[in-house]
Amino acid sequence: MEANVFRLTWSIPLPSPSSLPQVRAFHFKSGRPAGAVLRRSQAKEEPILEGLPKEYYDEPLLEGMPKEYYDDEWQAEQRKKSKELQRRRQIEDEEEERKIEEYREIGLRLKGYPEEDVKKARKLVSSFIRAEEEVEEKIEEAAEKGELNELVLMVIWNRLDLARRDDEKDAVRSLDLLYRRVEMEILKREATPAMRLLNDLLNMHDGFDDEGWLKECKKCMIDTFPREDPFSILVPAGFDIDKHQGPLQPPLEADDVLLRVDFVREVDALLQEVRHEPSEEQNIEGFDPESVASKLKQQEKQRTIRKVEALLDLAINLKW
Repeated sequence: MEANVFRLTWSIPLPSPSSLPQVRAFHFKSGRPAGAVLRRSQAKEEPILEGLPKEYYDEPLLEGMPKEYYDDEWQAEQRKKSKELQRRRQIEDEEEERKIEEYREIGLRLKGYPEEDVKKARKLVSSFIRAEEEVEEKIEEAAEKGELNELVLMVIWNRLDLARRDDEKDAVRSLDLLYRRVEMEILKREATPAMRLLNDLLNMHDGFDDEGWLKECKKCMIDTFPREDPFSILVPAGFDIDKHQGPLQPPLEADDVLLRVDFVREVDALLQEVRHEPSEEQNIEGFDPESVASKLKQQEKQRTIRKVEALLDLAINLKW
């Protein structure tokens, strides 16, 4: 028995376009501009787009960022500040490198001296600094022991140089005085008898009474210089020429005897050397502390020269 299959088809009538209902278009009004609406749908990680209207940036993209972050002028000012900061930092780095190089150079000044001698010199300078009011006695004691030399001066100069570079004014003043005092003591020990006598005569001046000072200097010269008249050369001291009595022992030869002619010769040579040195007083201008100090130093030098000239004249015309 055969089964026949019949295909069933359904025909659904389609409505005509004229029969479709009319749909009215509605327009929604929003208080926000189109850029702001688009902004809400934008992800926070999305970069800022160029060419959008100014209203697009009314609300910040990143939380916590100031409103000026999106201002071109503000950004340009910040870049300018960054460049200036970088320039200052570079200048500071260069200054720091320069100071390090200078400190290294100062440290290498003592490289040519024996290490043990350098240690002793540093200990001696430290003892001078700690001595405070007793520094004069310490310096004289070290001079008598023969401990003052060029190395000690170099150690003091290194400390003085470091204090100057670090702008430590009190330390600079103290170390400068210490350097001058030690240098004077070394020169005094190494000086000739004429220069030692000249230094002693200059130190006798109290700064006020010039006539009294010259009288004291004359007495000191008479006691120091041997008599130069022929009678004193032929007849020793203590011999009575009238009674022909007295010791006739020949005078003992002494190595440290200072003749008046030698004193006059060395002092005159010193004055000639000082007078030929160029004077810096005329080139000093201004009233800043350094200029005033330089002027006072030059004035003190001129006063000392006048004192030496007075002593030279006194020695030339000295009479017993």
